[in-house]
Amino acid sequence: MNVAVIGTGRVGVVTCVASSVLGHDVIGTDVDHDKIALLSRGVPPFYEPQLEDSLAAELASGRLSFTVDPAEAIRTAEVIFICVGTPARHDGEADLLAVERAVREVGRHAADGALVVEKSTVPAGTVDRIRETLEREGNGRRVHLASNPEFLREGLALRDALEPDRIVLGVESDAGRELLERLYRPLLTKGVRVIVTDIRTAELAKHASNAFLATKISFANALARVCERTGADVSAVADVMGADARIGRAFLDAGLGYGGYCLPKDVAALERLAARLGYRFGLLEEVERVNAEAVRSLASKVEDAVWNLEGKRIALLGLAFKPDTDDVRSSPALALAGQLRTAGADLVAYDPKAASEALVEMPGLEIAADPYAAAAGAHCLVVATDWPEFRALDLEALGRAMTHRIVVDARNLFDPAEMAAAGFWYHSAGRPSTRPDATDDALDRERPPALAAGSPRPEDPWS
Repeated sequence: MNVAVIGTGRVGVVTCVASSVLGHDVIGTDVDHDKIALLSRGVPPFYEPQLEDSLAAELASGRLSFTVDPAEAIRTAEVIFICVGTPARHDGEADLLAVERAVREVGRHAADGALVVEKSTVPAGTVDRIRETLEREGNGRRVHLASNPEFLREGLALRDALEPDRIVLGVESDAGRELLERLYRPLLTKGVRVIVTDIRTAELAKHASNAFLATKISFANALARVCERTGADVSAVADVMGADARIGRAFLDAGLGYGGYCLPKDVAALERLAARLGYRFGLLEEVERVNAEAVRSLASKVEDAVWNLEGKRIALLGLAFKPDTDDVRSSPALALAGQLRTAGADLVAYDPKAASEALVEMPGLEIAADPYAAAAGAHCLVVATDWPEFRALDLEALGRAMTHRIVVDARNLFDPAEMAAAGFWYHSAGRPSTRPDATDDALDRERPPALAAGSPRPEDPWS
């Protein structure tokens, strides 16, 4: 099939490559000329595992190309994906300006019988606006409409596109359904589950899915506050909960909370959609509050660990909002960095992929070449993103580099007993803190004043 993809962000590029892998002829288009130039040379404008090699292979196959001319992409397309961004406005509503502009181009250039597919995450009911815009711009041409929400995880996006756990087809006509089924036939023959709905249901299902995932994360973080007050281990509690098939273990890890591009804006967008329709979605308001509280709690934990932040060198491991991506949009790690720096800490950071993106958001941030360089001279090391390579750190080398062996693990990567055995004062999220097992004079001299017996605790500046 001939496929056009409007928008070459993270979803759009993956959609281009995956559609080409499935055997279709794909043209991606974007208003950003620099991005199109990079893609045409086989260079993705962001990091995603396996994407660069797959992009190069599909360009070489001749099935995939890119253009800055939307008419060139749209004119001969049987299926037209709209993959533009829908960021949150200041009031939390989804900003659909880019969607409108894309639809106007489709109305001007699409052939009769083409299928226009929402893949951008949009509020339920957006299809009505798309239909009106197409009628105004379409000069009498007739197209079909559909919603085909994506459920891609950054770091696993290409695999999710080619090995999805479900494909949602929101359609309003048999012709639209048949076109999408033709498009995905290579996956359907493998037995991938297909869920066919009306368009509004498909639109709402995407927002609902992300909002529920955010709710699970905030529940885990609220539970962590209770565990810290009772001496329970939130990870063990989550394991018990997750053993129940009705609950599941995924997204029940306590820590810094959710971030990235999708979950924060989709929670806000669903909350605002409900409010506009006359329903106060109070649960989502609390989800957002607990998420912000998670960062403040960890910032307070760092200060408590070192007593005073002023004059203390803090090493931050991780800047991306999650591992296997360079995405720092709404990153809890960056939010934590900002709070620590504002409170007077001397901050140095390391991230395997996101350092350059982080410097755009936080100019002047000191960046280290590796985790051990970041730890050099640090009074405290903070694990802010759960990159797999951090689990394999040489703890002895790490401790030797630091001024004090204090670790605040915001992602619960390490075992508390192992950290104590390695001589660290160890603090994590929702689990009891541990102190070094050894009691020799050298370790006693490293003991931070805030943890000495009977020492007063400073007031919490983050509340």
